[in-house]
Amino acid sequence: MKFREIRQTAPIIGLAPMDGVTDPCFRQMVARYGKPDVIVTEFTSVEAICRGVAGELSGLAFDEIERPIVAQVYGAEPPAFFHAAQIVCALGFDGLDINMGCPAKNVASRGCGAALINDPLRATAILDAARRGILAWASGAPLSLVPPNLQLPSHPVARRTIPLSVKTRIGYDRVVIGDWVRHLLEASPAAITLHGRTLKQGYHGAADWEAIAQAVEIARGSGALILGNGDVSSVTVARARVAETGVDGVLIGRAALGRPWLFGKPPDPAPLAVALEHARRFERMCRVGQFPSVRKHLAWYCRGFPGASDLRARLVRVRSADEVEALLAPYQTVGPSLLIEEEVCQMA
Repeated sequence: MKFREIRQTAPIIGLAPMDGVTDPCFRQMVARYGKPDVIVTEFTSVEAICRGVAGELSGLAFDEIERPIVAQVYGAEPPAFFHAAQIVCALGFDGLDINMGCPAKNVASRGCGAALINDPLRATAILDAARRGILAWASGAPLSLVPPNLQLPSHPVARRTIPLSVKTRIGYDRVVIGDWVRHLLEASPAAITLHGRTLKQGYHGAADWEAIAQAVEIARGSGALILGNGDVSSVTVARARVAETGVDGVLIGRAALGRPWLFGKPPDPAPLAVALEHARRFERMCRVGQFPSVRKHLAWYCRGFPGASDLRARLVRVRSADEVEALLAPYQTVGPSLLIEEEVCQMA
């Protein structure tokens, strides 16, 4: 299956994976109000999947409204990717993405994420293992590992070959786009998403879209799609990047924080009514004691109107959706005038 078959569209404008952000609730809000061409989960450790860590597996729960949905995983040991790929297929995902771009120290120091840019042989082994897992599932093989706490769908899941893709960066401590992309292409991924910064840059400085454009030329004729990521504040900017660089699509990340409608149109009801819906939906979905993790999402909705700063400060202390409703009540007149297309800020 080709990555393009996930969604018959050109270009692809999708929701990027973001650690601690693209949880099931946020993804559902984005799907409900914006419906991007593809949605990618926050990354999940393949080792945690294999051990059946409930907190990690919960991030792989998804609703049909999110389709097409791609699971993103990370790790350093190829055998774990074989097992995890089978599990992702059994859960019914539309694609599997390997994170080779996370710059976080606690990830890269373990040889995962962007550290794989400096370990190309391991990167290839990981892709090969994941592909073998996908093919094993498609051929009808039983799961090679059934971890505890794994909840498979109650309905039959089609035995099919799902696309295998990579999300990475343009280098480790310097731009190595040519060598790195050529190496990845040897493993025949369906798509490569490039964040236009090195690991060393983290999220500082401007994303290098010229380097991403170079990758487009390198990949021409390979069959792999090249998607870009970095400093994209709106769908309008995303389409401009497509026109400028020739990428097959763009994944938008931080611009969607507090703006699940980013891929669609200004919300009706008003933005803060969407924030309350987010809180109520999260409360229904979350485990006991987990509600505080939605606070950051609620704070992100509050910008562009008088009193937004004070409201943010209060929302980061809420303990229930009822408290959220009480705090938002005085702001009922705030309409969909938040900066949606025009806001230009550094986004991933």
